[in-house]
Amino acid sequence: MQFTTSHIRLQRLFIHPSWALVAAFGTYFCMYGFRKPYTAATYAGDSFFGTDFKTALVISQTIGYVLAKWIGIKIVSEIKPIKRIGAILCLIGFAQLSLLLFGILPKPWNVVCLLLNGLPLGMIFGLVLSFVEGRKNTEFLVAGLCASFIVSDGVSKSVGAMLLGWGVTEPWMPFFAGLIFAGPTLIFIAMLACVPAPSVSDVATRSAREPMTGRDRVSFFKQYAFGLTAIVFTYLLTTLLRSIRADFAVEIWTGLGYKQTPQLFTQSEVLVSLSVLAVISFAMFIKNHYSAFNFSLYISFGGLALLLLAVAGFNMGMPSFPFMILIGLGVYLPYVAVHAIMFERLIAITRGKATVSFLMYIA
Repeated sequence: MQFTTSHIRLQRLFIHPSWALVAAFGTYFCMYGFRKPYTAATYAGDSFFGTDFKTALVISQTIGYVLAKWIGIKIVSEIKPIKRIGAILCLIGFAQLSLLLFGILPKPWNVVCLLLNGLPLGMIFGLVLSFVEGRKNTEFLVAGLCASFIVSDGVSKSVGAMLLGWGVTEPWMPFFAGLIFAGPTLIFIAMLACVPAPSVSDVATRSAREPMTGRDRVSFFKQYAFGLTAIVFTYLLTTLLRSIRADFAVEIWTGLGYKQTPQLFTQSEVLVSLSVLAVISFAMFIKNHYSAFNFSLYISFGGLALLLLAVAGFNMGMPSFPFMILIGLGVYLPYVAVHAIMFERLIAITRGKATVSFLMYIA
């Protein structure tokens, strides 16, 4: 009897939205510990065939991410739910191995290790997203998931800066940062494995999200090619701005007159993430799919307005810290709106056989 009661309590815990939120947030948060700590270093004086070494590292990892998007279109959209957890573990393990090689190989040849790092990590988001899409509270869950990469971007840099302050060398710092995040990663992945599939009510409201075949992908894209192309183009521009702000945060903050401190990265990104989470989560209360889709467009235009306001304000003497906060909001509001609302409600409107994970990888 006691066993049965405990089992029922666990089942209730697993189906509660907060469980899925913490599991998804934590898994992707920790993934950044294998991806971003290297950007806390400046690699001053190093070069890669005439190119600034840090710039070469960012480009190398970005190439890995781009390749992951192309591979992810097939793998992430086709993978069966039962194989997702194993795939996440293997991909993160491979990424950590690439960081070990980054520490072992001499400069500048270890640049290629960041490509090998970005390749597996680029597929993690789609796999984690698969656990939370297609639900009545998806906007809230995905907003929380996206908040993870806003906050973790700053935290991972803080960890990297902390390790450098402890005397860890720049080539080895990313590997040791990965070790710090390894334990929590396993805990959150275990939580993710307990997240149940969408309920019958979820499916009725948002449509079923099933693995897609190549024919399914081609059919859905052809049917909505014009609108999807416009969204993808805008999303790419937003991603470019986000990457510049994230990957060169140390240089930007230094240029604005701030000393490099671990707390600075975390403080700014926590403020941005909480603000974005509050705005995006409001869509969860919009039951009409067309209204919610339009809401995501308004958010995107609002983000552009904030960017223009930030630039104008900075030219008129706005302090650097609020300037960076406004830039962060201007970039992340449309970026997260696409993740959490736009694609989710598009599928719910069309009832087509598609997944948000698939649409994210063509973007």
